[in-house]
Amino acid sequence: QVQLVESGGGLVQAGGSLTLSCAASGLSFSMIDMGWFRQAPGKDREFVAAISWRGGTTSYADSVKGRFTTSRDNAKNTVYLQMNSLKPADTAVYYCAAAPLGGRGTWSTDRVYRYWGQGTQVTVSS
Repeated sequence: QVQLVESGGGLVQAGGSLTLSCAASGLSFSMIDMGWFRQAPGKDREFVAAISWRGGTTSYADSVKGRFTTSRDNAKNTVYLQMNSLKPADTAVYYCAAAPLGGRGTWSTDRVYRYWGQGTQVTVSS
């Protein structure tokens, strides 16, 4: 059974930092691309970042480029999202997702991911 468990969310002031973790089990993690998405209240889920199975290639939404960094530790079956210079607009539930169907061109499309975590709340106060 595949499980993705996010952690590290919380309340932070604008300009602060948080690091999210997503621990995976039940799949060949080291061979699978991973993605991060977020959903703010009343809005659609949106792409945040993605990372290739070896970690050599990453992709970011324009809204987080230069502030967020995704990385992975395949020995720990864990992917990370380092978030710096947080803004109130970053407030959302953050989800990790695994195993997108198709190539890197599909990374930003949520429906292509086969597995999802339960999400972790990030709240940025002004």
